[in-house]
Amino acid sequence: MTPKITFEEHFMAPGFERHSEAFLKLIPREQAEILTRRLDDFEGERIEAMDRGNIVRTVLSLTGPGAQGEAPETAAEAARRANDFLAEKVAQRPDRLSGLAALPMHDPDVAAEELRRAVTDLGFLGCLVNGHTHGVYYDDPKYDAFWTELERLGVPFYLHPTNAYATPYVLEGQPVLHGAVWGWGVETGSHALRLLFSGVFDRFPKVKLVLGHMGEALPFLRWRYDSRFGAYPMGVELELAPSAYFTRNIVMTTSGVCSHAALAGALGEMGEDGVMFSVDYPYEDSDTAVEFIETAPIDAATRRKLCHDNAAALLGLPKLAEGAEATA
Repeated sequence: MTPKITFEEHFMAPGFERHSEAFLKLIPREQAEILTRRLDDFEGERIEAMDRGNIVRTVLSLTGPGAQGEAPETAAEAARRANDFLAEKVAQRPDRLSGLAALPMHDPDVAAEELRRAVTDLGFLGCLVNGHTHGVYYDDPKYDAFWTELERLGVPFYLHPTNAYATPYVLEGQPVLHGAVWGWGVETGSHALRLLFSGVFDRFPKVKLVLGHMGEALPFLRWRYDSRFGAYPMGVELELAPSAYFTRNIVMTTSGVCSHAALAGALGEMGEDGVMFSVDYPYEDSDTAVEFIETAPIDAATRRKLCHDNAAALLGLPKLAEGAEATA
Protein backbone atom coordinates (compact mmCIF):
# COMPACT_ATOMS: atom_id res chain seq x y z
CA MET A 1 0.00 0.00 0.00
CA THR A 2 1.31 3.45 -0.92
CA PRO A 3 2.70 5.50 2.00
CA LYS A 4 0.61 8.59 2.66
CA ILE A 5 0.83 11.99 4.30
CA THR A 6 -2.47 13.66 5.19
CA PHE A 7 -2.83 17.29 6.22
CA GLU A 8 -6.45 18.34 6.43
CA GLU A 9 -6.97 16.39 9.62
CA HIS A 10 -8.54 17.99 12.66
CA PHE A 11 -8.47 18.01 16.45
CA MET A 12 -10.18 19.93 19.24
CA ALA A 13 -8.26 22.06 21.73
CA PRO A 14 -9.54 22.85 25.22
CA GLY A 15 -11.59 26.05 25.27
CA PHE A 16 -12.73 25.86 21.66
CA GLU A 17 -15.58 23.37 22.21
CA ARG A 18 -18.16 26.16 22.45
CA HIS A 19 -17.56 27.04 18.79
CA SER A 20 -18.77 23.59 17.72
CA GLU A 21 -21.93 23.45 19.83
CA ALA A 22 -24.26 24.89 17.17
CA PHE A 23 -22.90 22.57 14.48
CA LEU A 24 -23.11 19.46 16.65
CA LYS A 25 -26.76 20.21 17.42
CA LEU A 26 -27.56 19.99 13.69
CA ILE A 27 -26.43 16.38 13.30
CA PRO A 28 -27.70 13.13 14.87
CA ARG A 29 -26.58 12.64 18.46
CA GLU A 30 -24.69 9.42 17.74
CA GLN A 31 -22.71 11.09 14.94
CA ALA A 32 -21.96 14.10 17.16
CA GLU A 33 -20.64 11.80 19.90
CA ILE A 34 -18.35 10.00 17.43
CA LEU A 35 -16.98 13.28 16.07
CA THR A 36 -16.37 14.65 19.55
CA ARG A 37 -14.55 11.49 20.61
CA ARG A 38 -12.36 11.42 17.52
CA LEU A 39 -11.51 15.13 17.66
CA ASP A 40 -10.22 14.60 21.20
CA ASP A 41 -8.27 11.45 20.30
CA PHE A 42 -4.58 11.43 19.40
CA GLU A 43 -3.44 7.90 20.25
CA GLY A 44 -6.37 5.53 19.68
CA GLU A 45 -8.72 5.45 16.70
CA ARG A 46 -6.72 8.09 14.86
CA ILE A 47 -3.51 6.06 14.84
CA GLU A 48 -5.42 2.84 14.10
CA ALA A 49 -6.98 4.43 11.02
CA MET A 50 -3.57 5.69 9.95
CA ASP A 51 -2.11 2.22 10.30
CA ARG A 52 -4.87 0.62 8.23
CA GLY A 53 -4.28 3.05 5.37
CA ASN A 54 -0.47 3.32 5.60
CA ILE A 55 -0.77 6.99 6.53
CA VAL A 56 2.77 7.42 7.75
CA ARG A 57 2.21 10.98 8.99
CA THR A 58 -0.83 13.14 9.66
CA VAL A 59 -0.51 16.89 10.09
CA LEU A 60 -3.12 18.14 12.54
CA SER A 61 -5.03 21.42 12.60
CA LEU A 62 -7.56 22.96 14.97
CA THR A 63 -11.14 22.28 13.90
CA GLY A 64 -13.16 25.23 12.66
CA PRO A 65 -13.90 28.00 13.21
CA GLY A 66 -10.86 27.90 15.47
CA ALA A 67 -9.16 31.19 16.21
CA GLN A 68 -11.31 32.90 13.55
CA GLY A 69 -14.30 32.44 15.85
CA GLU A 70 -12.61 34.28 18.72
CA ALA A 71 -13.16 37.93 19.59
CA PRO A 72 -10.23 40.27 18.79
CA GLU A 73 -9.30 40.65 22.44
CA THR A 74 -9.04 36.88 23.06
CA ALA A 75 -7.81 35.58 19.69
CA ALA A 76 -4.05 35.86 20.16
CA GLU A 77 -3.97 34.10 23.51
CA ALA A 78 -6.46 31.47 22.37
CA ALA A 79 -4.41 30.65 19.28
CA ARG A 80 -1.26 30.44 21.34
CA ARG A 81 -2.89 28.02 23.80
CA ALA A 82 -4.20 25.85 20.98
CA ASN A 83 -0.77 25.71 19.35
CA ASP A 84 0.96 24.89 22.61
CA PHE A 85 -1.61 22.15 23.27
CA LEU A 86 -1.02 20.65 19.84
CA ALA A 87 2.75 20.85 20.26
CA GLU A 88 2.45 18.79 23.45
CA LYS A 89 0.42 16.13 21.64
CA VAL A 90 2.83 16.04 18.69
CA ALA A 91 5.76 15.65 21.08
CA GLN A 92 4.18 12.43 22.36
CA ARG A 93 4.08 10.92 18.84
CA PRO A 94 6.66 12.80 16.75
CA ASP A 95 7.06 9.75 14.53
CA ARG A 96 3.46 10.01 13.29
CA LEU A 97 2.07 13.48 14.04
CA SER A 98 2.90 17.05 13.02
CA GLY A 99 1.05 20.35 13.31
CA LEU A 100 -0.31 23.31 11.39
CA ALA A 101 -0.66 26.53 13.36
CA ALA A 102 -3.92 28.22 14.32
CA LEU A 103 -3.53 31.95 13.80
CA PRO A 104 -5.22 35.11 15.17
CA MET A 105 -5.77 36.68 11.76
CA HIS A 106 -7.66 39.58 13.38
CA ASP A 107 -4.32 41.43 13.40
CA PRO A 108 -1.87 40.61 10.58
CA ASP A 109 1.20 41.55 12.61
CA VAL A 110 0.13 39.42 15.57
CA ALA A 111 -0.73 36.56 13.19
CA ALA A 112 2.72 36.80 11.60
CA GLU A 113 4.34 36.74 15.02
CA GLU A 114 2.41 33.62 16.08
CA LEU A 115 3.17 31.91 12.77
CA ARG A 116 6.87 32.60 13.29
CA ARG A 117 6.73 31.21 16.84
CA ALA A 118 4.79 28.12 15.77
CA VAL A 119 7.21 27.33 12.94
CA THR A 120 10.53 28.22 14.56
CA ASP A 121 9.84 27.29 18.19
CA LEU A 122 7.17 24.58 17.97
CA GLY A 123 8.31 22.98 14.72
CA PHE A 124 4.97 23.34 12.93
CA LEU A 125 4.90 22.90 9.16
CA GLY A 126 2.66 25.82 8.19
CA CYS A 127 -0.77 27.09 9.14
CA LEU A 128 -4.43 26.32 8.57
CA VAL A 129 -6.83 29.26 8.73
CA ASN A 130 -10.59 28.82 8.81
CA GLY A 131 -11.60 31.42 6.25
CA HIS A 132 -12.34 35.08 6.87
CA THR A 133 -12.07 36.70 10.29
CA HIS A 134 -15.34 38.42 11.17
CA GLY A 135 -15.89 39.33 7.55
CA VAL A 136 -12.34 40.47 6.79
CA TYR A 137 -10.56 38.77 3.87
CA TYR A 138 -6.81 38.48 3.49
CA ASP A 139 -6.52 40.30 0.17
CA ASP A 140 -6.74 43.50 2.22
CA PRO A 141 -3.39 45.32 1.76
CA LYS A 142 -2.86 45.41 5.51
CA TYR A 143 -2.20 41.65 5.32
CA ASP A 144 0.87 42.16 3.14
CA ALA A 145 2.95 42.08 6.33
CA PHE A 146 1.58 38.61 7.05
CA TRP A 147 2.18 37.32 3.51
CA THR A 148 5.72 38.68 3.71
CA GLU A 149 6.41 36.55 6.78
CA LEU A 150 4.70 33.46 5.35
CA GLU A 151 6.82 33.71 2.20
CA ARG A 152 9.98 34.27 4.23
CA LEU A 153 9.33 31.18 6.34
CA GLY A 154 8.58 29.11 3.23
CA VAL A 155 5.57 27.29 4.70
CA PRO A 156 2.10 26.75 3.20
CA PHE A 157 -1.18 28.45 4.08
CA TYR A 158 -4.14 26.04 4.12
CA LEU A 159 -7.36 28.00 3.52
CA HIS A 160 -10.11 25.97 5.15
CA PRO A 161 -13.86 26.56 4.81
CA THR A 162 -16.05 28.47 7.20
CA ASN A 163 -19.54 29.94 7.17
CA ALA A 164 -20.15 33.02 5.05
CA TYR A 165 -20.10 36.28 6.99
CA ALA A 166 -23.58 36.99 5.64
CA THR A 167 -25.74 34.30 4.06
CA PRO A 168 -26.12 34.97 0.32
CA TYR A 169 -29.73 35.77 -0.50
CA VAL A 170 -29.93 32.92 -2.99
CA LEU A 171 -29.33 30.46 -0.13
CA GLU A 172 -31.94 31.92 2.20
CA GLY A 173 -34.54 29.37 3.22
CA GLN A 174 -32.27 26.46 2.26
CA PRO A 175 -30.04 25.80 5.29
CA VAL A 176 -28.88 22.51 3.75
CA LEU A 177 -26.94 24.63 1.23
CA HIS A 178 -25.22 26.88 3.78
CA GLY A 179 -22.46 24.52 4.89
CA ALA A 180 -20.42 21.64 3.54
CA VAL A 181 -22.91 20.67 0.82
CA TRP A 182 -22.37 23.93 -1.09
CA GLY A 183 -21.90 27.20 0.79
CA TRP A 184 -18.52 26.48 2.35
CA GLY A 185 -17.01 25.73 -1.03
CA VAL A 186 -18.43 28.91 -2.56
CA GLU A 187 -17.13 30.97 0.35
CA THR A 188 -13.65 29.45 0.35
CA GLY A 189 -13.24 29.39 -3.41
CA SER A 190 -14.31 33.03 -3.60
CA HIS A 191 -11.77 33.94 -0.92
CA ALA A 192 -9.01 32.24 -2.89
CA LEU A 193 -10.02 34.11 -6.04
CA ARG A 194 -9.93 37.39 -4.11
CA LEU A 195 -6.31 36.64 -3.26
CA LEU A 196 -5.50 35.80 -6.88
CA PHE A 197 -7.21 38.77 -8.54
CA SER A 198 -5.99 41.26 -5.94
CA GLY A 199 -2.41 40.42 -6.92
CA VAL A 200 -1.28 38.69 -3.72
CA PHE A 201 0.56 36.08 -5.77
CA ASP A 202 2.24 38.76 -7.90
CA ARG A 203 3.53 40.52 -4.80
CA PHE A 204 4.43 37.24 -3.07
CA PRO A 205 5.20 34.75 -5.85
CA LYS A 206 6.51 32.04 -3.54
CA VAL A 207 3.37 31.82 -1.40
CA LYS A 208 1.65 28.43 -1.48
CA LEU A 209 -2.09 28.43 -0.82
CA VAL A 210 -3.69 25.01 -0.25
CA LEU A 211 -7.36 24.35 -0.97
CA GLY A 212 -9.10 21.15 0.09
CA HIS A 213 -12.13 19.37 -1.37
CA MET A 214 -10.70 19.05 -4.89
CA GLY A 215 -9.61 22.67 -4.83
CA GLU A 216 -13.12 23.84 -3.86
CA ALA A 217 -13.95 23.15 -7.56
CA LEU A 218 -11.83 26.09 -8.81
CA PRO A 219 -9.42 24.07 -11.00
CA PHE A 220 -12.26 23.02 -13.29
CA LEU A 221 -12.88 26.66 -14.33
CA ARG A 222 -9.30 27.72 -15.10
CA TRP A 223 -10.03 28.14 -18.80
CA ARG A 224 -13.06 30.32 -18.10
CA TYR A 225 -11.12 32.55 -15.70
CA ASP A 226 -8.67 33.33 -18.50
CA SER A 227 -11.39 33.79 -21.11
CA ARG A 228 -13.71 36.04 -19.13
CA PHE A 229 -10.95 37.98 -17.37
CA GLY A 230 -9.49 38.67 -20.79
CA ALA A 231 -12.84 40.02 -21.93
CA TYR A 232 -13.78 41.90 -18.75
CA PRO A 233 -10.67 42.78 -16.71
CA MET A 234 -12.55 45.48 -14.76
CA GLY A 235 -9.36 47.47 -14.30
CA VAL A 236 -7.46 44.58 -12.71
CA GLU A 237 -3.92 43.92 -13.93
CA LEU A 238 -2.09 40.66 -13.29
CA GLU A 239 1.40 39.60 -14.30
CA LEU A 240 0.13 36.19 -15.49
CA ALA A 241 -3.04 34.70 -16.85
CA PRO A 242 -5.31 33.65 -13.93
CA SER A 243 -4.85 29.97 -14.78
CA ALA A 244 -1.08 30.27 -14.36
CA TYR A 245 -1.36 30.84 -10.61
CA PHE A 246 -2.77 27.34 -10.16
CA THR A 247 -0.09 24.83 -9.16
CA ARG A 248 2.45 27.68 -9.01
CA ASN A 249 0.69 29.28 -6.03
CA ILE A 250 -2.61 27.44 -5.52
CA VAL A 251 -2.39 23.72 -4.87
CA MET A 252 -5.10 21.34 -3.76
CA THR A 253 -5.94 18.22 -1.82
CA THR A 254 -8.55 15.56 -2.48
CA SER A 255 -9.97 15.81 1.05
CA GLY A 256 -13.67 15.07 1.17
CA VAL A 257 -14.09 14.23 -2.52
CA CYS A 258 -13.56 10.53 -3.28
CA SER A 259 -14.39 10.59 -6.98
CA HIS A 260 -12.11 9.09 -9.61
CA ALA A 261 -13.68 11.24 -12.31
CA ALA A 262 -13.06 14.42 -10.30
CA LEU A 263 -9.48 13.31 -9.62
CA ALA A 264 -8.88 12.80 -13.34
CA GLY A 265 -10.15 16.30 -14.03
CA ALA A 266 -8.03 17.80 -11.27
CA LEU A 267 -4.92 16.10 -12.60
CA GLY A 268 -5.77 17.33 -16.07
CA GLU A 269 -6.02 20.93 -14.88
CA MET A 270 -3.37 21.02 -12.14
CA GLY A 271 -0.89 18.40 -13.26
CA GLU A 272 0.47 15.74 -10.93
CA ASP A 273 2.52 18.32 -8.99
CA GLY A 274 -0.51 20.33 -7.88
CA VAL A 275 -2.66 17.58 -6.34
CA MET A 276 -2.26 15.86 -2.97
CA PHE A 277 -4.19 13.28 -1.00
CA SER A 278 -5.89 14.03 2.30
CA VAL A 279 -8.86 12.72 4.25
CA ASP A 280 -10.57 15.49 6.33
CA TYR A 281 -10.63 13.22 9.39
CA PRO A 282 -12.79 12.82 11.42
CA TYR A 283 -15.43 14.49 9.27
CA GLU A 284 -14.70 12.00 6.49
CA ASP A 285 -13.90 8.30 6.73
CA SER A 286 -10.23 7.36 6.40
CA ASP A 287 -10.91 3.87 5.02
CA THR A 288 -13.13 5.27 2.26
CA ALA A 289 -10.53 7.87 1.31
CA VAL A 290 -7.72 5.30 1.26
CA GLU A 291 -9.71 2.91 -0.91
CA PHE A 292 -10.47 5.79 -3.30
CA ILE A 293 -6.85 6.75 -3.84
CA GLU A 294 -5.52 3.17 -3.90
CA THR A 295 -8.02 2.18 -6.61
CA ALA A 296 -7.73 5.38 -8.66
CA PRO A 297 -6.86 4.69 -12.32
CA ILE A 298 -3.39 6.26 -12.15
CA ASP A 299 0.06 4.72 -12.37
CA ALA A 300 2.12 3.87 -9.31
CA ALA A 301 4.50 6.81 -9.74
CA THR A 302 1.64 9.32 -9.86
CA ARG A 303 -0.07 7.69 -6.88
CA ARG A 304 3.17 7.95 -4.91
CA LYS A 305 3.44 11.68 -5.71
CA LEU A 306 -0.17 12.40 -4.77
CA CYS A 307 -0.11 10.33 -1.60
CA HIS A 308 3.31 11.26 -0.25
CA ASP A 309 6.00 13.02 -2.23
CA ASN A 310 4.17 16.23 -3.14
CA ALA A 311 3.11 16.81 0.46
CA ALA A 312 6.58 15.99 1.74
CA ALA A 313 8.06 18.61 -0.57
CA LEU A 314 5.44 21.23 0.32
CA LEU A 315 5.73 20.66 4.07
CA GLY A 316 9.49 20.20 4.24
CA LEU A 317 9.27 16.58 5.36
CA PRO A 318 11.78 13.90 4.39
CA LYS A 319 10.90 11.85 1.35
CA LEU A 320 10.63 8.16 2.10
CA ALA A 321 12.95 5.93 0.12
CA GLU A 322 11.36 4.15 -2.82
CA GLY A 323 10.06 0.79 -1.73
CA ALA A 324 9.08 1.99 1.76
CA GLU A 325 5.56 0.74 1.18
CA ALA A 326 4.89 -1.31 4.30
CA THR A 327 2.33 -0.09 6.81
CA ALA A 328 3.95 2.08 9.49
